[in-house]
Amino acid sequence: MSRVRLPEAVLAFAERGPEWAAYVDSLPAKFRDLLVEWELRPGDETWFGFAAVVVPVVTADGEDAVLKVAYPDDETEHEALALQHWGGRGAVRLLRADPRRRAVLLERLDRTDLLTVPDLEACRVVAGLYPLIHVPAPPQLRTVTSYVGRWLEPMRTLPNDAPIPHRMVEQWLSLVADLRADPRSTGRIVHGDLHHENVLAAPEGGWRVIDPHAMSGDTHYELAPMLFNRWEEVAGDVRAGVRRRFHTLVDEAGLDEDLARAWVVVRMVLNAYWAIEDAERLHRPLDGDELDWITTCLAVTKAVQD
Repeated sequence: MSRVRLPEAVLAFAERGPEWAAYVDSLPAKFRDLLVEWELRPGDETWFGFAAVVVPVVTADGEDAVLKVAYPDDETEHEALALQHWGGRGAVRLLRADPRRRAVLLERLDRTDLLTVPDLEACRVVAGLYPLIHVPAPPQLRTVTSYVGRWLEPMRTLPNDAPIPHRMVEQWLSLVADLRADPRSTGRIVHGDLHHENVLAAPEGGWRVIDPHAMSGDTHYELAPMLFNRWEEVAGDVRAGVRRRFHTLVDEAGLDEDLARAWVVVRMVLNAYWAIEDAERLHRPLDGDELDWITTCLAVTKAVQD
């Protein structure tokens, strides 16, 4: 059985901290055991994203597939469960899974993603996928409201000189209180990280989502990643570019504009806060990239409201 070779960039994941180092150390044995147990023949390539390593394989039945082993965190916990519920409708087809090892065997899609598609056409593709994946959520999924609620106290105690305007923090707290009280805020599977690079072309035509960070939430929670990806295409006129994307997604999917706007604000302000939190955890000031990211988050927040 061929051995899976880990690229240098994957080995460098270990620099993120002890838990990441443990994940990297576990990968050779996990891949070796899964290849044997699931009777898979690996290819010569190894692909990776921020939190997962993927190996193209051929199954015992001769089917082209991919074997993915993800970093064990909240975001990857229920990937297999969501894919199982979607059953290949609008999403990559799940062939086999071992949630304990964060391992999934998936059909092999084309590696063409929505970065290859014009901006608003990509938004229309994603809006067309929403009804296919926003199905009733199984009870095992954590709720979006409980997830967002983890940051209520940290946001309340954020100092006034933090790089998030105090009025946005107050708005965030008010919106989160309203959304947590709204019964519509849970009950549907939401992908959670649905952007251009997490939608791939299917060999038979059409598009399929991959890499869900599955939770039980509101369909309107889904929009934010489509607004800040491909940022260079809207950077010349952020307000107009973001609003075009926002209204295309809302109109094509038949969503409630006010609810969609509320969830975009909640997600983008929280994204900005996470940058601050990461720097504080490492006991260092915000660097230039983090400050640029906070600026982007606040720009999206303003654009959907102005």
